[in-house]
Amino acid sequence: MARYTGPKNKRARAIGEDLGLKSNPLKVSRRLAIRPGMHGAKRRRKLSDYGKQLKEKQKAKYMYGVLEKALRSLYEEASKDPTATGETLLRLLELRLDNVIYRAGLAPTRASARQIVAHGHVVVNDGKMNIPSYRVELGDVVTLKRSAATIPAVAGLLEAEPDVPAWMKKKATVVTVSALPTRTDIAEAIDEQLIVEYYSR
Repeated sequence: MARYTGPKNKRARAIGEDLGLKSNPLKVSRRLAIRPGMHGAKRRRKLSDYGKQLKEKQKAKYMYGVLEKALRSLYEEASKDPTATGETLLRLLELRLDNVIYRAGLAPTRASARQIVAHGHVVVNDGKMNIPSYRVELGDVVTLKRSAATIPAVAGLLEAEPDVPAWMKKKATVVTVSALPTRTDIAEAIDEQLIVEYYSR
């Protein structure tokens, strides 16, 4: 199960935006305007069209915690769908189990949600599921085990009761996928058309 284990702030600084990779956005914002590397503080060059496409693709990769092979595979699947390829790609990313745990407010970041799933703290339709990339379907019931609810970061979120997207229903640690996510359900500033243009070159 491959994943990126390097510094998360470095990725956010490379993009120039807070990608939600850390639970403390204040620490990220302090150096967000400075690119990583020896010459990071110097003036940024104007991006070419290819550069913009690449940046947007990288942004989606970093946000959802997927590697290049997985993202390309999802794009190829989305391109076969009769609906808009970009919107379908984002929908497939949203339906990942680790993202569902994050969106439901059961983990502070997608990385922590991935860890919760991988450690066997999640049940899908009464069956244990430890694959973060598992794709949930309409009507699936995702439950966080009691063992995970005692984790301090998770317990704090459960007390705060954060809002959940319209495509899911949540009661305590039980989440039901009541609809498929649409583009309006995704608040992140991702220009999916640039990602489509990158892969369709």
